[in-house]
Amino acid sequence: MEVRELRPRLWYWTAPHPEWTPEDGGDDGWEPDVGCYSYVSPAGDELVLLDPLVPSEPEDADRFWSALDGDVEHHGAPHVLITIYWHVRSAPEILQRYDGARLWAFAPSADEVAKRTTVTHTFADGDTLPAGIEARGVGPEALFWVPEHRGLVIGDAMAAAPGKPVRVWSGGDTTREAVRPLLELPVELVLLTHGEPVLERGRDALAAALEF
Repeated sequence: MEVRELRPRLWYWTAPHPEWTPEDGGDDGWEPDVGCYSYVSPAGDELVLLDPLVPSEPEDADRFWSALDGDVEHHGAPHVLITIYWHVRSAPEILQRYDGARLWAFAPSADEVAKRTTVTHTFADGDTLPAGIEARGVGPEALFWVPEHRGLVIGDAMAAAPGKPVRVWSGGDTTREAVRPLLELPVELVLLTHGEPVLERGRDALAAALEF
């Protein structure tokens, strides 16, 4: 498990996906370790987890739960935001562990999310979510804009193989059409769940991805 604070109160961690196989890898695939994010509002009163996955190794899992228990004690029960139904991941465990935890699903795919976990809230394209995060719809997926840090969290719409640039991964031209208006945002961070996060010149990385 890798853990980094990318910006104040914006954390990134990785965990091995339990269903990954070598056939899933390669330049057009995805890596076994997937990325997850947590963010605390500037006022410290809202804790958000984005596509969270609990590490599988017992020592890493203990470390994860200990850190999250502390966050919940300081900031309250978490809001779990899901980009795409495939990324429900460890949401059921988190909802079960913390009284008052809430799960937010993008309305167009909420039925699929509900097959995998409890949905307490739905949201639409353009809605403002906990901690000031904004939802941007891309087909069945929601991207999450974190204004404070000019960061864009992306589930399956885009990815990056090790050492390679960000690319459109799912949705093809539909994704390109939906993402193109987001170039109007002052994107600095591209926060991928499949691939290393881009920590500078994020808008340039998005623009380049849309050309291929």
